[in-house]
Amino acid sequence: METLTVDIIIPVYRPNETYIRLLQALKKQTYPIHNIIIMNTERRYYETDRYPKFSNIEVHHIQKSEFDHGGTRNKGVQYSHSDIIFFLTQDAVPTDRHLVEHMVKAFEDPAVAAAYGRQLPAPDCDRMERFSRNFNYPSESFKKSKDDLERLGIKTFFCSNVCAAYRRSIYDELGGFPLHTIFNEDMIFTAGLINAGYTVAYEADAKVVHSHNYSGMQQFHRNFDLAVSQADNPHIFSEIRSESEGIRLVKDTMSYLIRRKKYIDIVRLIYVSGCKYIGYLLGKNYKKLPKKFVIWCSMNREYWK
Repeated sequence: METLTVDIIIPVYRPNETYIRLLQALKKQTYPIHNIIIMNTERRYYETDRYPKFSNIEVHHIQKSEFDHGGTRNKGVQYSHSDIIFFLTQDAVPTDRHLVEHMVKAFEDPAVAAAYGRQLPAPDCDRMERFSRNFNYPSESFKKSKDDLERLGIKTFFCSNVCAAYRRSIYDELGGFPLHTIFNEDMIFTAGLINAGYTVAYEADAKVVHSHNYSGMQQFHRNFDLAVSQADNPHIFSEIRSESEGIRLVKDTMSYLIRRKKYIDIVRLIYVSGCKYIGYLLGKNYKKLPKKFVIWCSMNREYWK
């Protein structure tokens, strides 16, 4: 099989030390990276003297008002001429030198149009988030296609641009990520792949460290935006219920905490789960809500301007 060329595309905003570790890890990868394309929001927050400089890094600046989850990534793709476009977020750090190698391996199957990697919890990750990482990113690889819709439901469309790669020819064929999306550009695009008859691979050996200890209110805002994206794309999400997957996560987490007698975490789980559900419910019905309240509920307030 011929060697596939790979470009890495990373949207960046106010990068910190984690971003530096990410760049250093990419420099050590066993599989050759053609270009690392940085899409930076707000030039003043990107001090070029502070960050590692490689011959294959190029930085492009946009204004905050221009940022769009799908559109900014599409702009990054315009600078790429590789067979595989590989997206990372600035806080996703490869665990070893083989991240790109393992991800590209998925595309040896010509039916695979997209692949996403495993997200592992950071050392400071709390118990609930650690369980959630393992729930959503298991240790075994698998593939998903249209045949799995009845069995997996909305999980069939699951893909995360925290660490995901796409076959460029099929990305172009389907028109790239949707524009002006508040959230979920990866799942919306993946749904198009699945419905077009392509396969999505989960590569458990392609690992990054990525987790967040979100508060209840942060989960509220996040789930509000998640539900808005679903409400705005009824052609994808109207016939597939996503609530059941969330309920299963809560039940499994509850059982996990009860077995370990982590009673304070159980109380927090109930609170955080309530915040997530209320945010999701409001987001699903955002068109019925006052504009000012919608903006307050949203995590991505620039989206509404």
